[in-house]
Amino acid sequence: MILLCVVAWAVSIASPIPLWAEGTERADRVKLYKSERRLLLLREGRILGQYAVALGQNPEGPKHRAGDGKTPEGRYVLDWRNPESRYYRSIHLSYPNPRDLERAQTKRIDPGGGIMIHGLPNGLGFIGEAHRTLDWTDGCIAVTNSEMDEIWRRVPDGTPIEIWP
Repeated sequence: MILLCVVAWAVSIASPIPLWAEGTERADRVKLYKSERRLLLLREGRILGQYAVALGQNPEGPKHRAGDGKTPEGRYVLDWRNPESRYYRSIHLSYPNPRDLERAQTKRIDPGGGIMIHGLPNGLGFIGEAHRTLDWTDGCIAVTNSEMDEIWRRVPDGTPIEIWP
């Protein structure tokens, strides 16, 4: 019996705990208000988390093309994550959506892509909240590394995100 308890204990500490098994409530929706530089994690309409963010270098208006420095506006899905990105963790937005693609095809332009929610550039986490003093991304949504840890735990793949002007 003691041996069984010891083995069970050893297995339990050796097994990795999933990130969302830590008692953290998971979001079912994310909203970004660009003009307020505010990202909200929601569950059934309740705010689970609220974060000040930095956006693309040219944040006013919707994203139209690759390299315009704009953060998209509209409805997307947070569809996959990258724990090994050049920034501290990243979660991908499904930009461009069909409407964005249609607009780009009509204008014969490249809509761009690779829009993420991410932490600070690797090795620069010490910057912390100071990164919010200016919009510095190429169109992504940036938070501090500790905030990214919380978002990473609370936002499962497949969560819808609405981005408002």
